[in-house]
Amino acid sequence: MDGLRVVLTADGSFTLYSERFNATYHSVNGALTESIHVFIKSGFEAVLQDKKTLEVLEVGMGTCLNAALTGWVAQMYDAKVHYTGIELFLPTVDVLKNTGYQTVLEPECAELWKKIVAAPAGEPVPVSNWFTVSKLHVDFIGWNPNQVYDLVYFDAFAPDDQPEMWSIENFKKLFNALAPNGVLVTYSAKGLVKQNLRQAGFNVERLQGPPGKRHMVRAWKTPDH
Repeated sequence: MDGLRVVLTADGSFTLYSERFNATYHSVNGALTESIHVFIKSGFEAVLQDKKTLEVLEVGMGTCLNAALTGWVAQMYDAKVHYTGIELFLPTVDVLKNTGYQTVLEPECAELWKKIVAAPAGEPVPVSNWFTVSKLHVDFIGWNPNQVYDLVYFDAFAPDDQPEMWSIENFKKLFNALAPNGVLVTYSAKGLVKQNLRQAGFNVERLQGPPGKRHMVRAWKTPDH
């Protein structure tokens, strides 16, 4: 495991800094704020609508923050979620405890986060009546989906730090794994990212970004595809 250290972000929540990638897992302008804005508000709530069950895939599960927030919000909507998280470099439980999410998050969300962190990789683990998590300790580039997803959180390290993750081939793989009207959301609105998403078949929206970023991206698999 590469060196990881805890970093305070602007909204008072913490994230991890990876020496391997010389990058943080979340925005230094607010880890919690970014997760809620990009993945919950622009992703989960946009897709949920009339659905009562959702298959969610996260590429770059990292700190398990996005997963915990999703499980917490799913309860509010009385929606059942099966959440698959891919992470090749899983932080240890001890490292994750140092992020302090168990005290920053709302109590019910913090309890979910602790259960998700403790869940073993490789098998589905129900952590609430609404939320089941499956952690995959695999390399996303060599991984092939064997099911259909409604929503993808693409939360890999930035294109400049981990360019191989943001390729047309990888986005095409995700496009093919999405259900009709499925959505991919990511914090990056870099030109190459939008271009590669379009070439993979997505209809790309540029949305207002979280604090510190002008824009983010939401990409749809529209029915005509």
